[in-house]
Amino acid sequence: MLRNDEDLLEARTKGTLPQFICSIPGVPGDGHVGIPGRDGRDGRKGEKGEKGDPGFIGKRGPEGEPGDSGPPGPLGRLGLKSDKGQRGPPGEPGICRCGSLVPKSAFSVGITSSYPTEQAPIKFNKVLFNEGGHYNPETGKFICAYPGTYHFSYDITLANKHLAIGLVQNGQYRIKTFDANTGNHDVASGSTVMFLNPEDEVWLEIFYKDQNGLFADPGWADSLFSGFLLHADTNYMDTLAEDYS
Repeated sequence: MLRNDEDLLEARTKGTLPQFICSIPGVPGDGHVGIPGRDGRDGRKGEKGEKGDPGFIGKRGPEGEPGDSGPPGPLGRLGLKSDKGQRGPPGEPGICRCGSLVPKSAFSVGITSSYPTEQAPIKFNKVLFNEGGHYNPETGKFICAYPGTYHFSYDITLANKHLAIGLVQNGQYRIKTFDANTGNHDVASGSTVMFLNPEDEVWLEIFYKDQNGLFADPGWADSLFSGFLLHADTNYMDTLAEDYS
């Protein structure tokens, strides 16, 4: 039963107002605004709507920092060994260049005038043998073309004076010999073995002034200077062989 206006207002708010009340005249109001009603109940869940259009692609974000390196992977399996292939056909025979790989250098020279200039290369101008052309009769010097070990020797006839003669390499004396004049023709000799590099120079020289008893007869070969290559440097020969291969 609705006993007063408050009960009526509450019934309206809750939605429990009886139907018959609608036909009964209401109680006159006093002119004041009524109390706000309560929130209504949530409506029923509607049906699922249609799928909307896809949105625009957003801007690409900033590049992230590189991650840490991962652990090493496991070792792969070894492949199976394949069968040995067939033997190929024999190659063409090579060309032998044995003779051209042997460096040759030798000389033997005489002189046709006595008492040459002292403290200067003696110019042995009578060429008896000069394989390779490494001795120069105009300068009196042997110039090394192949690095290796060489043998040099001299046999000098002396007369009327003493003889002080030496073998020189690049301005340095390698051997010196001194022979005194006894009043007769005598022979002074010397020999040595040395290693030479390319462009090294070797010659004979009178090393004391007034000790120049070198004698020569134009018709003879009585004062001689000789030299020859014993064997070339092995490194040089190996390089030479590679150039020919």
